[in-house]
Amino acid sequence: MKYIISYKNPHQHFIDIEFNAENIQQDELVIQLPSWRPGRYELGNFAKNVQKWAAFDEAGNPLNFQKVTKDSWKVETKGVSQVHVKYNYYAVDLNAGSTYLDTNQLYVNPVNCCVYIPGRMDGVVLSVIVPEDYKIAISAANARFDEGTGKQSFLLADYDELFDTPFIASKTLQHSAFDLGENKFHLWFQGECKPNWEKLTIDFMKFCKEQVDIFGEAFFKEYHFLFQILPTRFYHGVEHTESTVIALGPGYNVMKGDLYEDLLGVSCHELFHSWNIKTIRPIEMQPYDYTKENYSKLGYVCEGITTYYGDYLLYRSGVFNQEQYFQTFNERMQKHFDNHGRYNLSVADSSFDTWLDGYVPGIPNRKTSIYDEGNLLAFCTDIFIRKNSDNKYSLDDAMRYLYKEFALSEKGYSDIDYKGIVEHFANTTFDFIYNNYINKAADYTSILKEAMEYIGCELSIVSASRFHEHALGLKTQEIGGFAKVTAVYPGSVADNAGIAVNDDILSVNNMHVKADGTGTNFSEWCAYFGNRPLQLTVLSNSITKGIEIIPQPDSFYKTITIKKQDSPSENQKKNFDLWSGK
Repeated sequence: MKYIISYKNPHQHFIDIEFNAENIQQDELVIQLPSWRPGRYELGNFAKNVQKWAAFDEAGNPLNFQKVTKDSWKVETKGVSQVHVKYNYYAVDLNAGSTYLDTNQLYVNPVNCCVYIPGRMDGVVLSVIVPEDYKIAISAANARFDEGTGKQSFLLADYDELFDTPFIASKTLQHSAFDLGENKFHLWFQGECKPNWEKLTIDFMKFCKEQVDIFGEAFFKEYHFLFQILPTRFYHGVEHTESTVIALGPGYNVMKGDLYEDLLGVSCHELFHSWNIKTIRPIEMQPYDYTKENYSKLGYVCEGITTYYGDYLLYRSGVFNQEQYFQTFNERMQKHFDNHGRYNLSVADSSFDTWLDGYVPGIPNRKTSIYDEGNLLAFCTDIFIRKNSDNKYSLDDAMRYLYKEFALSEKGYSDIDYKGIVEHFANTTFDFIYNNYINKAADYTSILKEAMEYIGCELSIVSASRFHEHALGLKTQEIGGFAKVTAVYPGSVADNAGIAVNDDILSVNNMHVKADGTGTNFSEWCAYFGNRPLQLTVLSNSITKGIEIIPQPDSFYKTITIKKQDSPSENQKKNFDLWSGK
């Protein structure tokens, strides 16, 4: 199977794609465009970006075809030895998992836009035609350049490798690389930014080495970090086996402050995915079925454990200090305690439902997050293994076992397999956490406190800093100059007064609520009037109504943090040092 990717008018954002399949032996041939992309467990509906589609035989004669599903076509191939498909793809979205074309770059995630023949997976040649002064950032090693046609071609083992090999072609790519033992790591930046190569190399070497050490090896010879740097605020990353695409912005902040910490965090996260999900894979996704949903309850392992290690290994390797790591951990905890969906849908069931609404807020308080709750459960599981094995084993050992005993044999694992591996290294039953927290909707306070106690830390729970959150029981965000309600604490005074998500707060005791540069002044007016009854003007479904509400300070939303105990025991100090790698 051969692909040629080219374009004529990049400002129109249409990519031209040719697909040629030989040795056709059936009378009808189904040609499929993937329905989703690994790394985002929801249907992608990529076929909506196809404008023109046609099929021809080896002599260039048109073949009859019809569309049979939203993203597959049936072609009449009786007496035909080759099928040549020509179509275009509209590429206007720029993120870490998309395909994009403009006058500055060609960026392709083949899983978005390359058709394939189900059942014929082996032997793929990808050819790309771009201007002569363009570089190509890609993980594919087997490449050749044809000066006569301008094509740069890459030989890939099969469709899985094709769909797992994004690339960026541009004349403005910035590149650096470093060696780590037998492995080479590449850093590619596309977009306006000024990479500090020395700083990047020092930090990346630390966490890359930490990950290789966990698994005992890197199964890849080379790994590519592909950064799409945008001029506006952005954060997104997508994993691949030998590369990752990470979209961040704005470019002027990439090398400093919180955004640089985000760059490190998402890079560490996506690299860990190279083992966890790209090779260590749930049985439901071994192999991937690109035609439909691949349901699994193991998102708390695939994404939750990866989220945990993505932050934790930056601390353990010395890239982050304790304050930086605790801050990221606090953010994960805060989302858990602010989300009353923890009482309604377990993290395992929420994993199954990513295909339904996993990447949007959804209805209030329906679900949990495979990233945030999964991260907290990974921390608790790590401590569970350490505690019950007297620090002989940890979650590292469980992940290494999954890699060596399952991934290297191309076997998928089940949730029972994962549970059994944890029990093997902890030398005790995992039933309590598995039944009551992974597979049951629950608040995690008790297991978090127990885990923190083991390493000499504690859970701090105090009233939220904003008056309207702790005294009224609602959260707001400035949208269009108004204080839009984004969450309501169930059973709070705001809830009982009839305030709902998506309402706009217009005034407090006749004082106009308006944007103040950092949000709105809603909380300040509420705090100003204190514990007196508040007369709110609320816009709900285009109807203005007056609501009286009596604050109940310190009753609702809380601020949650992890902190070191003032006087930890010697054992707790030892446990912390072993866990933190210090």
